[in-house]
Amino acid sequence: MKLNLNSLSDKKFWQAANVALPQYDVPAVAESTRKNPLWLHFGAGNIFRGFIASLQQKLLDSGEADRGIIAADTFDYEIIDKIYKPFDNLTLNVSLNADGSSDCEVLGSVAYALKADSADESAMAEFRRIFRSPSLEMVSYTITEKGYAIKNTSGGLLPVVAEDMKNGPARPRHAMPFTAAMLLERFNSGKLPLAVVSMDNCSHNGEKLKSSVTAIASAWVENGFAPKEFLDYLEGGSVSFPWSMIDKITPRPAKSVEENLTNAGIEDMSPIITSKNTYIAPFVNAERPQYLVIEDDFPNGRPALEKAGVYLTDRDTVNKTERMKVTTCLNPLHTALAVYGCMLGYTLICKEMQDAELTKLVKKLGYDEGLPVVTDPGIISPRAFIDEVVNERLPNPFMPDAPQRIATDTSQKVGIRFGETIKSYSALGKINELTAIPLAIAGWLRYLLAVDDNLEPIEVSSDPLKDELQAKLAGIEIGKPESVGEKLRPILENANIFGSDLVENDLAEKIDEYFRELIAGKGAVRATLKKHLS
Repeated sequence: MKLNLNSLSDKKFWQAANVALPQYDVPAVAESTRKNPLWLHFGAGNIFRGFIASLQQKLLDSGEADRGIIAADTFDYEIIDKIYKPFDNLTLNVSLNADGSSDCEVLGSVAYALKADSADESAMAEFRRIFRSPSLEMVSYTITEKGYAIKNTSGGLLPVVAEDMKNGPARPRHAMPFTAAMLLERFNSGKLPLAVVSMDNCSHNGEKLKSSVTAIASAWVENGFAPKEFLDYLEGGSVSFPWSMIDKITPRPAKSVEENLTNAGIEDMSPIITSKNTYIAPFVNAERPQYLVIEDDFPNGRPALEKAGVYLTDRDTVNKTERMKVTTCLNPLHTALAVYGCMLGYTLICKEMQDAELTKLVKKLGYDEGLPVVTDPGIISPRAFIDEVVNERLPNPFMPDAPQRIATDTSQKVGIRFGETIKSYSALGKINELTAIPLAIAGWLRYLLAVDDNLEPIEVSSDPLKDELQAKLAGIEIGKPESVGEKLRPILENANIFGSDLVENDLAEKIDEYFRELIAGKGAVRATLKKHLS
């Protein structure tokens, strides 16, 4: 059986395959969506398909919605051609449960999919029509944090953005100018209201989105492509940029899931790797726990997302929830597992959670050091969140997530994941009480030496500061702690990395001590963990 609209009529097959089907007329919903667009989403990858699209499916199944989502991609057009169109925009959504079971459903909530390619005039005409539609309530995004960036690390405009600013809204090539161009269409159609919602996993995501869009709009006003009133439209309340917090792990397609679907008689389930190195399949496999908290600011109305499990609240609560997750309850644990897992030879996070020392490390990070200073958002219990992370999410044997993936861009993460808790302890005068956080930071620096605990070479995951940091650590030799000298000091006093000067707040000394122990020789990583976590 192939996954397409025609196959949905064979209910006996799907029932025998233990796959749940949409409880609504999929073609009728698609047609209603095309006539009166409700929701457009940019970023057609796994987190969208496995989480956002499933939310609208719940509303459609229960009769709380009558239209689906229009999916668009600004980066990798092959996803549309090879994953959406061949399967009539359907997705197999597989939830991987911690007890080893799985649940599968066909998602039909994506009405149709578009390439956000300004060189494609027919696609552009459709985007313009959508944005001119009074019925459109929201536009959302899962394009990763770098999708909102219009400047490079030196503070200069990205060349493509500079060209889009110069050339105007007719042929935008970057996601942010594309958004600005479509909002200009909506402005010119009567200043129609709209919510523009980032659902990406980054702090203050709505602020990042608004800042980039208004910067482009300002350039267009200055260059004569848009009236000054366009900026008033973006900043005066007709267009909102709600903040959100999202949490759900949707890793690469798992071979075991592909095999299970194929054995059930479902054809063509093999993943593809696009020319832009996107690894994607006709199915999505993901953990069951999921959280989405959105600032309830929708000037043209919105779907009843709260009935699908979304928290709709105020901006302060969104910020607190994001801070709870990123600084205490999940992300710091992930980073610590990532760097130590790479050095101890692990390739799966779930396997690390069977390691006594690594389990002690994440528990000490979360419960002992994080919870005493956690930001409590009031809508989700921090302790219950950590309990779920430690007992269900991280040990889930069917979540094929790798420490090597999570170790990517660590220099961009440590300032938030550890830095905020460090600031809290520093303010309380209790910085010397920390053990797990300095162990995690020392472990990251040891990982940058690119050898594991058996002194075998390992590949360090990509990071924008990788070359710079490794150059500062050059000359340090495993087995010679004295070779460290003062080499760590310039790194640890860099507040741009850690959020504060760790030399000034007295944590650097402990990190230096742990680092020297970690490089004492073969097996020193394991020995250091045992020593300080006993």
